[in-house]
Amino acid sequence: MVSMAHPVPRAPKRTPLNASMASAQPGQHSLPTVEEISSGGVIVDTALPGLPVAIIARYNRGGRLEWCLPKGHPEGEETNEEAAVREVDEETGIAGRILAPLGSIDYWFTVTNYRVHKTVHHFLLEATGGELTIDNDPDHEAVDVAWIPIADLGRKLSFPNERRIAELARDLLTQHGN
Repeated sequence: MVSMAHPVPRAPKRTPLNASMASAQPGQHSLPTVEEISSGGVIVDTALPGLPVAIIARYNRGGRLEWCLPKGHPEGEETNEEAAVREVDEETGIAGRILAPLGSIDYWFTVTNYRVHKTVHHFLLEATGGELTIDNDPDHEAVDVAWIPIADLGRKLSFPNERRIAELARDLLTQHGN
């Protein structure tokens, strides 16, 4: 068993149903909770030196530019894997195939009238074609896209949890001789 000096608190999983049925304690205000799922990942061009990874930039709700891994919500009956391939292609212009799962991260945030518990499933993808562009992003969330050498991702990505996913991808690629 691994002991952490500073464990990260983990909130219990909630569904929209049990969140809406939860009653607030006297004197407290409770916001309903919505569960969201996204899929995306680390798409790498394994044919090039430095193993470049396509990442996107977007503005957060506060207007700050954030560099992040491409991701989005599954549509219809899509699997997480299918959604990851489609979302990466839409947001970066790069087509890919999944090499391996990289795990999932979850986090909480609050919007005006509710809390969101978001789970993001990440995959390692190998680039198979396409042109780097944000022009195919149907939601127009991406404002820029760039190839970043995998070794530099930790300095470029805005979120620590995505930096950990990128490190897992780098470790996997190193183990397999890329």
